[in-house]
Amino acid sequence: MNQENLEDIEIELLLESIYRYYGFDFRNYALASLKRRIWNMIHGEGLTTISGLQEKILHEPQYLDKFVFKLSINFTSMFRDPYFFLSFRNKVVPILKTYPFIRIWHAGCSSGEEVYSMAILLMEEGLYHRSRLYATDMNELVLKKAKSGIFPLEFMKDYTHNYIQSGGKTSFSEYYTAGYDSAIFSQELQTNIVFSMHNLATDGSFNEFHVILCRNVLIYFNKQLQNRVHRLFYESLVRFGILALGKQETIKFTDYENEYEQIEIGQKIYRRLA
Repeated sequence: MNQENLEDIEIELLLESIYRYYGFDFRNYALASLKRRIWNMIHGEGLTTISGLQEKILHEPQYLDKFVFKLSINFTSMFRDPYFFLSFRNKVVPILKTYPFIRIWHAGCSSGEEVYSMAILLMEEGLYHRSRLYATDMNELVLKKAKSGIFPLEFMKDYTHNYIQSGGKTSFSEYYTAGYDSAIFSQELQTNIVFSMHNLATDGSFNEFHVILCRNVLIYFNKQLQNRVHRLFYESLVRFGILALGKQETIKFTDYENEYEQIEIGQKIYRRLA
């Protein structure tokens, strides 16, 4: 048996034991990314083997929190991919204006930067007062950060640039107050946001939505889990609802490829057909 096979077996045992003992299911995450993150944690904790990490996680629950944090995707920014938000403003907002009330699900919202971006966009388009944003993630630590609405001040220059490119209509600095090294975003932006834990690998639908955004999350899942999540999204969208994915993600080659139309070439924004 070669070393590569042994590594795969150890990872399989690690993920199976975490699922059976704690209920967190990482068994259908994309293997290459999974290996990299597991080994980063092993080296970071001064360990040498996957089985050593397994022993720590099973017998010292605080290591589970670290593991979930390491394996969840926590890289995001405000108005990330600004031309996506520009397309959303130009193509999706006119559709949303026909609805009396709007429910939006940010699945895998991480620390919430894109959720606050959407709140700002909806506010500028006169839609926020009749919208409800559901922001979910499986990681309790990043949700806590998202709820705070406090982000590093040093990022505001880049976020301002993104905001302008996304079609922002005022001064970005109007939405936050600078305090020491932090930007504290207006409480008004949180009025219609509900933050909650939800695991795309194991949990089901919890409402019916006009828009679902899940950007740069599916790339970390294998084909089986991607299909599960696409089924969840399809069943959670209203007829003619909007699905928005990340640049590297697509509905092509999934079971739902023929159930959507792309709203704009170059952007992964789809509309459910029926």
